[in-house]
Amino acid sequence: MPGENLTRDEARERARLLTVDGYDVALDLRSAVGPHPGDGPRTFRSTTTIRFRCAEPGASTFADLLAPAVASVTLNGRELNADEVFDGTRVALDSLEADNTLTVDAWCAYSRTGEGMHHFLDPEDGETYLYTQYEPADARRVFANFEQPDLKAPFTFTVTAPERWTVLSNGARSGEPEPAGDGAAVWRFEPTRPISTYITTVVAGPYHHVTDVYRRELPGGGELVIPLGALCRRGLARHFDADEIFTVTKQGLDFFHDHFDYPYPFGKYDQAFVPEYNLGAMENPGCVTFREEFVFRGKVTDASYEGRANVILHEMAHMWFGDLVTMEWWDDLWLKESFADFMGSFSMVEATRFTDGWITFANRRKSWAYRADQLPSTHPITADIRDLEDAKLNFDGITYAKGASVLKQLVAYVGRDAFLEGARRYFKRHEWGNTRLEHLLSVLEETSGRDMGGWARAWLQTAGVNSLTPQATYDSAGRITELAVIQEAADEYPVLRPHRVAVGLYRRRTAGGALERYARAEVDVTGVRTVVEELAGAERPELILVNDDDLTYCKVRFDEASLDTLRSHLGSVTDNLARALCWSALWNLTRDALMPARDFLDLVLRFGGRESDIGVVQMLQAWARTALVHYVAPEWREEGARLLAQGALRNLRQAEPGGDHQLAWARFFAAVAHDEHDLQVLDRLLEGTGRIDGLEVDQELRWAFLETLASQGLADEGRLAAELVRDDTASGKRHQVRCLAARPSAEVKARAWTDVVDSDRLSNALVEATISGFDQPGQRELLAPYAPRYFEVIERVWAERSIEIGMSVVRGLFPALQDGPAVLERTDAWLAAHEGAAPALRRLVLEARDDTARALRAQRRDAAAHAAGS
Repeated sequence: MPGENLTRDEARERARLLTVDGYDVALDLRSAVGPHPGDGPRTFRSTTTIRFRCAEPGASTFADLLAPAVASVTLNGRELNADEVFDGTRVALDSLEADNTLTVDAWCAYSRTGEGMHHFLDPEDGETYLYTQYEPADARRVFANFEQPDLKAPFTFTVTAPERWTVLSNGARSGEPEPAGDGAAVWRFEPTRPISTYITTVVAGPYHHVTDVYRRELPGGGELVIPLGALCRRGLARHFDADEIFTVTKQGLDFFHDHFDYPYPFGKYDQAFVPEYNLGAMENPGCVTFREEFVFRGKVTDASYEGRANVILHEMAHMWFGDLVTMEWWDDLWLKESFADFMGSFSMVEATRFTDGWITFANRRKSWAYRADQLPSTHPITADIRDLEDAKLNFDGITYAKGASVLKQLVAYVGRDAFLEGARRYFKRHEWGNTRLEHLLSVLEETSGRDMGGWARAWLQTAGVNSLTPQATYDSAGRITELAVIQEAADEYPVLRPHRVAVGLYRRRTAGGALERYARAEVDVTGVRTVVEELAGAERPELILVNDDDLTYCKVRFDEASLDTLRSHLGSVTDNLARALCWSALWNLTRDALMPARDFLDLVLRFGGRESDIGVVQMLQAWARTALVHYVAPEWREEGARLLAQGALRNLRQAEPGGDHQLAWARFFAAVAHDEHDLQVLDRLLEGTGRIDGLEVDQELRWAFLETLASQGLADEGRLAAELVRDDTASGKRHQVRCLAARPSAEVKARAWTDVVDSDRLSNALVEATISGFDQPGQRELLAPYAPRYFEVIERVWAERSIEIGMSVVRGLFPALQDGPAVLERTDAWLAAHEGAAPALRRLVLEARDDTARALRAQRRDAAAHAAGS
């Protein structure tokens, strides 16, 4: 649609002209229930009144609205011709006065893609659940507005809906719901403080609703009281551990109040776990929304609880970083996301029971960052965001995980106290306003006394990841004469950065003993070569670990002696974080084709079962599967699959009965089960004729087993239908759809392709499930015909479908499992022939191409190394 993709220049001009004083938004959601009217989209009535000022009376601008129809537009008492001023995406506003009032009465469409007002019909009980999701710019699908983050304003919401529903918004409810007749009621909400459009929200439906309260004594006397709420669908109520959620919530509020010296500014604090959510969560002030998969239907490992706690605290940090103080435009998206990602781990480690959170951060979050930072689409943390499509794709590993990693380095650089004092000044100085990079740097310069300009240029305004390698020489007595750190940068991004790092020396005290750190030094690494003078004279180590304690963001390399030590004694590294850093470094060596992929798998098979940290175990399992599917030489895949399945089953049988490790290895075994024996083990466990002491095959594990059996042709449509009867829920339906698409049949694949590519009948969650089932590593030949078809359809899909669905299709159906050279040739041909395609679409294709090229390099390395017998 013309005008749907708002540009930065348009937003700047509109911000120059306008100051928004307030919104009154009335939504009538009664149409969400009952029969679908006609053939068109199901719609609801949205009436918005905006009060705003114009710096240049007589000027023209526009309001944003994505809606099927507009009933009326009134500007300053003049009724405008809706057919003339509304083009489907924008409402043209001419001849503005100094003070203006705009009222737009529209019919907006419910969504099934997770964008705007999402409509979910629960198959379990027939109930309707609604919620909104807007970031970066989908509030305009629900009400008319000025859709950009720097036009903040107070919002007052009024919602008409079935009276038996629970209805929530950002503000507290203003009195009791008022009867509206025919079983409906009207909810009115208190005005918000000035906030951006993308963080407004409405949640409505017969949600299961649990309440609590947070209390805190204030330093000057009195008490801060924050009403707490937690919501989920009624069908999930029996699984809802609201007490655990409230515990983490209260711990987080304590932490942020202690460290930010700025009371939580949005009154109440509701947290809604909603169906078919595209994201992990969204920081709507006063009413945070989460994907309902955080309500665990079956047994999960403690890593899952840690992950949920991290997300809860990440979103809470946004109440200050993002909601109270907001970036001007999406270039500075990192001003909220990097901070929330860092503060989520920081607060979790210091305020909750998850005290090993930095291990997960080093192993999982940084892995996401390292991958993103080596793609052709990498960008500085402070990015160049030209328009909304750019913004949508920049919710990535750079903005989140690299930014958070850089902030961890910043804390080491300026000091914890200076960092937190800078945050406190930042909130007080810019409360309810919008900021840019320089606003943050100025307060950090004040509190730290350091020149932040050079640091920002090196870390925030350049792309790419550095590699740090130790280089040591020894005297005849075996003591270090000199230990240096060598810094390298990629040719494309030749920036050498200042790194505050710790270098640790490890050795075994006895031949069969543990690898323990016996010396450590912190140093500022600058330039190509930095000598660590403090470690001169130390006894010869067996392992030198650069970036010990994970202070900086870099790829860690090893000298040959250290690498040999890890090949033999990785499981003997006693410190959990140090061991996790070694695993991460070894994985980066594998991805960079510096270590043969089957050598990495060998390490996982020999040492993975001894790994104590469950989050690291699950990360290793994910990496091992990626190595098997993409990085080992194709001729060794069959043997690798056999070995990995054997190792997984062995670790499953040896794990502590009923423990997290047993569950993790059970899930991994299901993912890699290979031959007839493996499949029989799964089938017997599923049917109850086989047993492993302590392993409870609950409903979620049943579906995991069934997907593998379905992909091998051992679970047909009838068996999957019977399982859905057993688990006739929304979650069960998603699992069934994935399993149905996983079956090894040309007819099945054709139907799945049509359902995703040629039809929009599936919701976002079922599109995701279908793609996941369709793309099975063991079905390369069956999927081969879809490689050329992919390149024929993606531009049409991108043009016709929402950006969320478009991203799912373009990423999920890329033929990454097919012959690498042929895929590269096809991809390059498409890119050459479609230079005018949408930049965001080209970015996704370029990223997929890079993954394929990386996989080919790894395969060649794996084949060459083992052909040579190394």
